[in-house]
Amino acid sequence: MLRHFLYAMAVLCAFAATPAPVSAQNLSGQNLSGQNLSAQNADLPALIQALGDAKGYGELEKAVDALAASGASEAVPALTALGDGALYTRKLGGTVVIATESGGTLALTDPLTGESLGAQPAAAYERIRVNNRLRRALRSAIGALTLLSPKPEIRQAAAEAVYKGRDAGALEVLEEALAKENVPRVRATMELARAAIQLSGAADDATKLAALDIITERGGRESLALLGQVSANASPAVAEAAQVAVKKIQANLRWWGVLQNAIYGISLGSVLLLAAIGLAITFGVMGVINMAHGEMVMIGAYTTYVVQEVIRTSFPYLFDVSVLIALPLAFLVAGAIGVAIERGIIRFLYGRPLETLLATWGLSLVLQQAVRSIFGPTNREVGNPSWMSGAFDIGQISLTYGRLWIIIFALIVFAALMLMLRRTPLGLQMRAVTQNRRMAASMGIRTPWVDAMTFGLGSGVAGLAGVALSQIDNVSPNLGQGYIIDSFMIVIFGGVGNLWGTLVGAFTLGVVNKFLEPYAGAVLGKILVLVFIILFIQVRPRGLFALKGRAVEQ
Repeated sequence: MLRHFLYAMAVLCAFAATPAPVSAQNLSGQNLSGQNLSAQNADLPALIQALGDAKGYGELEKAVDALAASGASEAVPALTALGDGALYTRKLGGTVVIATESGGTLALTDPLTGESLGAQPAAAYERIRVNNRLRRALRSAIGALTLLSPKPEIRQAAAEAVYKGRDAGALEVLEEALAKENVPRVRATMELARAAIQLSGAADDATKLAALDIITERGGRESLALLGQVSANASPAVAEAAQVAVKKIQANLRWWGVLQNAIYGISLGSVLLLAAIGLAITFGVMGVINMAHGEMVMIGAYTTYVVQEVIRTSFPYLFDVSVLIALPLAFLVAGAIGVAIERGIIRFLYGRPLETLLATWGLSLVLQQAVRSIFGPTNREVGNPSWMSGAFDIGQISLTYGRLWIIIFALIVFAALMLMLRRTPLGLQMRAVTQNRRMAASMGIRTPWVDAMTFGLGSGVAGLAGVALSQIDNVSPNLGQGYIIDSFMIVIFGGVGNLWGTLVGAFTLGVVNKFLEPYAGAVLGKILVLVFIILFIQVRPRGLFALKGRAVEQ
């Protein structure tokens, strides 16, 4: 009995503390908090209240349609809350409020003014529930109401929502918005939304044919889906025009598909270039088959992870520049490990390629196990800064900002290496050792020092590749293993020691892989590429761009 008495008292307290139900004064032009509404939207409180008074989904949908027809953008918060499950009605009195639940208590907000109405027990209120059909109606209603927003980006998003919803009830508001719209991009989207509604509705054939032209000009797979629905139940003239439009859009999409494969191939090629360019330096100058090159890439990725962990815990405001901070650190860490490997192992194995291969392969296993012992065997999370997040559209193609920045970064690294080789003393010495080691030594060049710096440079560039790969791939102890075979294929195909050959080889293999994958699959595509390279080497053993160097002489 005591529990029931306390519950009844809580409900009565909620009734006393909550604003009164909508009264005749409310209906004459006052909102729930007593502020005046415009004459045009004087009945808006009653329309909001109808959401709470509705009996069943049918009446609730009618109330949503009435709000959409009112053209009042003030109703958008209430409709958004309804779709998100945050619109409530009080059990006693039926007042409609927006509420956020926390620990059995609701924080109440006025659905029209956004003013706080305090906190009340959740037991005194009931959530207004919706189904999937109502959610579609809500999307169309919200789109229609935001078409008149003063912000162009909101109007653009609203027009897109109306286009996808194709609700005939939004046509009147859409026409009103079109009459006022002066931003070309937004106006084009509104005209497209109007055309979609006309094509899906009961317009005459002339109107539908004009709408077909607009939708065909837009193109894309959404337009194909829309035209497929229209041609099934339209007049013969409209159905025939729709079929012609479908064929035109399909042909256009095929060309966009070719361009998409080329762009994705360039994106893959840039990743392969970053992974292979360091190997091209060490393999070309030193003739070392470095099977631990992939682990240098892995070390660069884990350096990025460590940098981000320090920034997350101590300097969170620097997260957007964490990748920029990680770049020089990854280069130095991987480069220092590379110098240590050359001085500690490689320099004792020059002229013995098989022993070098076995030693570096064993070293790769040691480095992988060391990373597992330090960081664990599971993948580590490396976040993307805001300027590398998201995507943008080029026609019918979507490209992520992360991939775009990696393409730019790969080209910058390539250009920097070319300048270093041609404009610095170290680059001059490296080229001299490549062309004739004995002559370079007789001219006073310290070839052991050049070997160490070259191996360190190649390893450092691999570390830079690890930073880039951490943004698009899982950071794990096996990260480098997925790129080592491709890197060797690129270096051999392009020409050992030739950076231009590495650039051409990386982009060629990337584009060819992307064109083969839709037809042959990823695995068979790689096998076909490997067979092609083997056959190509039979014809040109030195690759695309032959470079005479120490590895060739030996």
